[in-house]
Formats: sequence, structure tokens, C-alpha cells
Amino acid sequence: MGRIFEVRKAKMFARWDRMAKQFTRLGKEIEIAVKQGGPDPENNPTLRRIIQNAKSVNMPKDRIEAAIKRAMDKDKSAYEEIIYEGYAPHGVAVLVETATDNPTRTVANLRMHFNRSGGSLATSGSVAFLFKRMGEFVIENEKLQNLDELELELIDYGMEDFGENEEGKLIVRTAFHDFGRMSEFLEKRGIPVLQSQLIYIPTSVVELPEQQAQQVLELVDKLEQDDDVQHVYHNLV
Repeated sequence: MGRIFEVRKAKMFARWDRMAKQFTRLGKEIEIAVKQGGPDPENNPTLRRIIQNAKSVNMPKDRIEAAIKRAMDKDKSAYEEIIYEGYAPHGVAVLVETATDNPTRTVANLRMHFNRSGGSLATSGSVAFLFKRMGEFVIENEKLQNLDELELELIDYGMEDFGENEEGKLIVRTAFHDFGRMSEFLEKRGIPVLQSQLIYIPTSVVELPEQQAQQVLELVDKLEQDDDVQHVYHNLV
């Protein structure tokens, strides 16, 4: 029983760690959105979208409100959004999205993670061309009717990819420039969007043996755990 309890406890703490990281990331996104467009979600579509994302992962209301208040504090330094590029072991391309109030600290930490894992931080433009910026929407499909007709409508508003995730939710992807248009369409139609975000999709992929792939994923995990990192993208298949 003791061993089973330890395993369950470890899984529970790991889940809490992931939630804490997710809430921190969303809190930064809220602060950035408020700085750029104001604290009223009705007049700030980016903030409205991020709050919806936060609610979908059960981020407490008081944490959302606290992030908005922090952003309105004129004495608080603003986060800067910076994308770093690098190579994981075995030539896998990596993009790292960060939100930081200290770029010097951030780049030093990222370089350390890459170097210790057998990779390297690269100059701007080194790997970005291997990725495509796209909008992604996760849609609750249980109450949707006539998906074939909806799919045709979505195409009219810029849909480039359509499918389901492992949980059975609909995934709709658009080109970067169609993200706002698709968001407005889904909102006007009353289609329940669970999450929406801009992501990077690799245009070419690398396949590695299991042991080498594990080395890449270990670096990705270390990067994702860094406090300044928001998202990590790679082209490992």
C-alpha cells in the first residue's frame, strides 16, 4: 500500500506542477494582452480569447483577475515576447516562445538547457523557415449538427486543416492571417470554442530511433519547465 500511495502521490504532484506552469503561462498571456489592448474583454478580443482558454483549463477566477490587476500596475515592468531558435540533439529544429522581463536571464538559461542536452542555441532565422504560423481552434463537437455543412462554412473563413484530437474534440487550423476572421465567425455562430491560439507547425519533420528521440524530448521537457518559456515547438515526428 505504501508503494501504491507513493506512485499516486508522485502522479498527483506532477499534475499539480503542470497546472501551476499552465496557470503561470496564461497569467503572462493575460498581462501582455491587457498591456496591449486594455483590461475590458468586451473591447479586447485577444484578452477575451485568453480568458476563455484559461477557463477551459479551470484556472481560478481570482488568478485571472489578479493577472489583469498586475498588468494595470504602472510600476510593474511589462513582459517582452521573444522567440528563440535552436537545434536539439541529432539536428532537430526547435522554436521557443518566451515571455520575459529579463531577456539576459532568459537567453542564458536557454543556452544552458541546449548545451547540457547536446544541442545548441542558434541565431535568428536559422530554423524558423522550417515552421508555419497557424491559428488553431479546439471545438466542442457534442452539440454540433451537420458537420459536413459546417466544414464547408469553415473553409469559406480560411480553414486549412480539420480533424479530431485524442479526446474527440474538433481541431480547426487556419493560416495566420485568417485567425481573426475565423475567431469572429465561430463567435457569431455561437460555436463553443474550448481553446484558440496561434501555433507553429513544422513544414518538414525528422524521424529518429527511439533512444535519440528520447534525448530530444528530454530537452523539450527541460525547456518547457523554464519559468520564462511559454511554448516549445519542434519538428520531431
